[in-house]
Amino acid sequence: MFLFSSPVPQTGVHHSTFESLCLGRSSQSIASGFLRFWDSLNFKKDREFVGITVLFFDEKVNSMIHGFTPVGRANHYMLSLKAYSIVKVDHFEVARCSSMYKTTDHLFLIRFISLSIIDEVITGAPKINLQARLDGSTISK
Repeated sequence: MFLFSSPVPQTGVHHSTFESLCLGRSSQSIASGFLRFWDSLNFKKDREFVGITVLFFDEKVNSMIHGFTPVGRANHYMLSLKAYSIVKVDHFEVARCSSMYKTTDHLFLIRFISLSIIDEVITGAPKINLQARLDGSTISK
């Protein structure tokens, strides 16, 4: 059975930071800000849809990491993807990020596998103050 979005409030969410992730399939959990997601297209094959790329933010270590779910699992996870939410992700694969597909400075990426679970965290999650980070950023306006 695959669970992908739970309306049940989560308390005492235990998780790893991005810095403590280990390569390979994992029973680790992360709780982080879920910033954005977008369709990944293969432009060499007439913009063929190949999956969904997501962007996670970990305020504890001021870090971003991206995730990917291939086309075969995209519909399964689509209902769980809500931009600017706080999520807990369980059971995923951590892989080295190819420079060709790199969207963050992190060395790794998170791949959703058939056992992956994405739950929106309603309580007990780290608070993410995105506006303060944007106000102090060097991004040109």
